[in-house]
Amino acid sequence: MKPIEEIKPLLESPKKVVITMHQKPDADAMGSSLALYHYLRRKGHDVTVISPTNFPDFLKWMPASENVLDFESALDKSLKALDGVELLFCLDFNHLGRTKNMEPYLEKLNCIKILVDHHLEPQPDFDYGLSDTTAASTAQLIYEIIYRLGDEHYIDNDIAQCIYAGTMTDTGSFRFASTSARVHRMVADLLERGLEHEYIHQAIYDNFLENRLRFIGHSLLNRMEVFYETNTAMMAIPYSDLKRFDLQTGDTEGLVNFLLSIQGIKLAALIIDRNSEVKLSFRSKGNFDVNTFARKYFEGGGHFNASGGRSSDSLDRTVQRFLKAMHENEDLLQ
Repeated sequence: MKPIEEIKPLLESPKKVVITMHQKPDADAMGSSLALYHYLRRKGHDVTVISPTNFPDFLKWMPASENVLDFESALDKSLKALDGVELLFCLDFNHLGRTKNMEPYLEKLNCIKILVDHHLEPQPDFDYGLSDTTAASTAQLIYEIIYRLGDEHYIDNDIAQCIYAGTMTDTGSFRFASTSARVHRMVADLLERGLEHEYIHQAIYDNFLENRLRFIGHSLLNRMEVFYETNTAMMAIPYSDLKRFDLQTGDTEGLVNFLLSIQGIKLAALIIDRNSEVKLSFRSKGNFDVNTFARKYFEGGGHFNASGGRSSDSLDRTVQRFLKAMHENEDLLQ
């Protein structure tokens, strides 16, 4: 994979470009993709953003989000966009498998493929890229790439909003260890350019329906289990709960962090039956590596203190697998 700076000559003349991200995109995936979209459009490129799946309503305030194609519901338009594409940017994921049903189509593309990501162990099959696990977010990397290419004059309010949203959410509102001086310098620059950050926080965190709050209360009261002997908290959500509270994409976002807020807890696990498969989210404090944990037990991965996984077993069976894995790591959780 060649250094990202070497794409500069490729961007000097108009190209047909597609930007994609991981399935069920979060604010960083969407924010980094739309920031790059606005930047490349300003440079004169023909750009399409394709999400492998739908994305949460609380991200639809982002500038140009209405132009993002949902691969599953807009298949014909998405395939048309991929036809003849010259540059494919893959953002906020490290393996094409994270694009779900898009994967076979992306693998067949005869174009230049570019990776921008901050997760561990990236797939090597990219022509150019930047994989920086020290970065707080992929949105931060897009900001830095624009600077590296000498194009910081293109950063307007649309780009700034998208970059800030992606970084704010991936740092837990700037409280995680990944919030470095490098991050704060970037935010200071965006604020000096006129960014109004209060609006973004409200759009993401204060923009849910009543049923989500009732679901959270129900989950904390009826689905949470705490295992103090292993400093672990778990929440297992059956599919019937998702239907009962009419949850939409993104409504379970951040739920796992409630578990990690319990005094003494080092490992938090959210296990959700999505009907087609069981999804797991892990968070940890200190030196417990949930990236390795997710890779070893649940076909997943991510960051040292934040990762995810999946299971094709039933919810009950997945819970039992998690409890077994928890006890196998008991010494590391003390």
